[in-house]
Amino acid sequence: MHKLLIALAATALTATSASAALQVGATAPDFTTTGAVGGKEFKLNLADQLKKVPVVLYFFPKAFTSGCTAEAHAFSESIGDFKKAGAQVIGMSADDLKTLHDFSTKECRSAFPVATATPEIQKGYDVAWAAHPGVTTRTSYVIGKNGKVAMVHDDLDFSQHVAKTLAAVKSLK
Repeated sequence: MHKLLIALAATALTATSASAALQVGATAPDFTTTGAVGGKEFKLNLADQLKKVPVVLYFFPKAFTSGCTAEAHAFSESIGDFKKAGAQVIGMSADDLKTLHDFSTKECRSAFPVATATPEIQKGYDVAWAAHPGVTTRTSYVIGKNGKVAMVHDDLDFSQHVAKTLAAVKSLK
């Protein structure tokens, strides 16, 4: 039993430390995808967004699940703080566009865009959840206007993503 617990602990540590491929200082991969804000479809290009402001790119596993809904509410309630700090929040998941249309109004409260994390984007940001194909991990990146990753928070517990990304955005100034 003791050996089993040690093996499980070692596996958990390895999985946690290897989960986010992009390290602080790495160049964030550029991408173009589709998304929705306020139920309206749009094209999203990361490089275009970064010309204006730093970006909080947060990946969430599945729209309308309890944790993802709570996280969307938390980001929408704090969107004024992100804007005041000069950043754009963008939610990303592998959900289809129709689901994101609904999620953008109902749970994101039309406060920020959500976009489709294509397989290529998932690979570039190392957020494809191996144990659940077609679902992303819960990973947040703060990307500076220079295109460099300023902060990474990779944790399935949604509760600290807003606070940690907001603190990182504020430290960019």
